[in-house]
Amino acid sequence: MKKILIAVTLLSCSIYFISCSKSSTPGYFSCTGTSAADDSTVLLAFAKSNNITPTADSSWLYYQIISQGTGTIPSAKSKITVNYVGKFMNGTNFDSTTAPVTFELDSLILGWQYGLPKIQAGGHIKLLVPSALAFGCAGSGTISSNTPLFFDVQLISVQ
Repeated sequence: MKKILIAVTLLSCSIYFISCSKSSTPGYFSCTGTSAADDSTVLLAFAKSNNITPTADSSWLYYQIISQGTGTIPSAKSKITVNYVGKFMNGTNFDSTTAPVTFELDSLILGWQYGLPKIQAGGHIKLLVPSALAFGCAGSGTISSNTPLFFDVQLISVQ
């Protein structure tokens, strides 16, 4: 599961950068992403209906820190071990862990890269991620293009 998620994430990022770039070269797919600000309405509606009191940062990532934690704060090159649940805005789960998984933070979506350094190891955060900070116009697997996402993440450890 971990290797598949990492492979999908890396492939999605590659596809995103290739496909969302403006190109006049024949054979290249071009797509139009939504801005992070455009997803605010749906993210805030999800937060309200799920009793989340969000804070917005300058990237338009919304988050709620459930517990700060007391350990190390992750950086881009940190290996993080987490438990998480990922949901669509209709509340449907699209991914979750059954046991802790470890990733390099800089291999994950921007929403996680911006959100997880807001807590320390042992912390718990809810992330409302605009599509531009998730999989953008490329989508990934069951995640359609321009889809904002919700993650409930427990940051178990940071190396």
